[in-house]
Amino acid sequence: MAKSSAGPAFQCTECGWRTTKWSGRCGECQAWGTVEQAAAPRPLRSSPGPGGLPGAAAQYSGVAPASPAVSITAVDATAAGARPTGLGELDRVLGGGLVPGAVVLLAGEPGVGKSTLLLAAGRHAAQTGPVLYITGEESAAQVRLRADRIGAVAGNLYLAAETDLAALLGHVAVVKPKLLIVDSVQTISAGGVEAAPGGVTQIREVTAALIAVAKQHAITTVLVGHVTKDGSIAGPRALEHLVDVVLHFEGDRHAQFRVVRAVKNRYGPTDEIGCFDLGEQGITEVPDPSGMFLSHRADPVPGTCVTVALEGRRPLLAEVQTLVAQSPLENPRRVTSGLDPSRVGMVLAVLGRRAELMIGKQDVYAATVGGVRLTEPSVDLAIALSLASGMINLSVPGWVVAIGEVGLAGEVRRVTGPGRRVAEAERMGFRLAIVPAGSGTAGPGEQRKEVRPGGIEVREVTDIREAMTTAFSGLSRRPVCSAAGLGRQAPLN
Repeated sequence: MAKSSAGPAFQCTECGWRTTKWSGRCGECQAWGTVEQAAAPRPLRSSPGPGGLPGAAAQYSGVAPASPAVSITAVDATAAGARPTGLGELDRVLGGGLVPGAVVLLAGEPGVGKSTLLLAAGRHAAQTGPVLYITGEESAAQVRLRADRIGAVAGNLYLAAETDLAALLGHVAVVKPKLLIVDSVQTISAGGVEAAPGGVTQIREVTAALIAVAKQHAITTVLVGHVTKDGSIAGPRALEHLVDVVLHFEGDRHAQFRVVRAVKNRYGPTDEIGCFDLGEQGITEVPDPSGMFLSHRADPVPGTCVTVALEGRRPLLAEVQTLVAQSPLENPRRVTSGLDPSRVGMVLAVLGRRAELMIGKQDVYAATVGGVRLTEPSVDLAIALSLASGMINLSVPGWVVAIGEVGLAGEVRRVTGPGRRVAEAERMGFRLAIVPAGSGTAGPGEQRKEVRPGGIEVREVTDIREAMTTAFSGLSRRPVCSAAGLGRQAPLN
């Protein structure tokens, strides 16, 4: 018999991959549980339809719109102005505050402090209007105990323990909140949807309903989202496209420091971070977090180097620590914490090839102080100097900072915002800054920095060898970068 010419009957809801047979995993994006039966396509008519619309649009007929289109100059934008949350660090990430009708997705690992942060923000928002906190993971009494502990009790803060979408919308209709907090979206289920709570279909239906209510009644909505074991937001990828703002709440569960990072923001920048300190009495803001990422020691230790990362418009001093040890294994260990493993591996290869430091047979451990996560390329030079320091057992002076990206040819490349980085290092008392050649300590739109007596000194380097000699000797001489000759200087030709 001839094979049927019917089209594919199943389609992935994430990437659109089509297949004739159902599969539990998408063959294109490898997502689980996203292959669903596709609706039968409607036949297309080539003749013009109502209103003169040809092709696929001809099957639809136009209706009178609910409101006519107006000129953009006649639209009043004051109603969509951001309202401060009462937490300056959170406002910095959001771009000024919460926008009426905006839907914010806050994701983070279990126990990082998402509920504590939102309770604190809800207490401040309750001073200007009703706030509805929907908890699907705890009872109302448990949330009240936490609110008592952190001082987040307010008369306009309403609690409800619900897991049904219809009941949730009923609470919204009664309370009429200005701020709605749903903790978490994975625990809410919609009736009539044949899927378990937290599944792809349920999350999509619940989120679509909450977004429609938020836009219709101008209710600022914050959804708490779970994360998978690799750190990505649980649920369909379309969830991040539907919401207006996506925030990641990061931090080590065993440390007090927390960071809120904007991944997507339709109303503000996406490169800002907010810093908080999570303690027994709740969560507090950290407006000046530079000193939290440094280990305060009296004497320098080999294997450490300080750098200045730029998160948005905020420079942060952070310390990189490495440990190089003889490996008893055939395949040496490479362990990182707070750093990009691929960049650490690249720096190791550059040191071995361009600086003649053979670390390939050694165990390497690299981490940051305070649990901060450093991913920008400007940290490469600090990683390289700390690895070289640990390998040859020479300490980088504690008053030295290193800023720059390391290329595969061993060159040190320029980074953005060198003026702000150097100014922050000078404010914290550092006396020498190693920067890429041509930086001039001034970026686009920045004033050139002048090194005054008693201030910080800026040394520009061109490659990793010159940076190592400058860091270990403090003299601008041509380096001899073998492991045995790093303490010497070669005479200039």
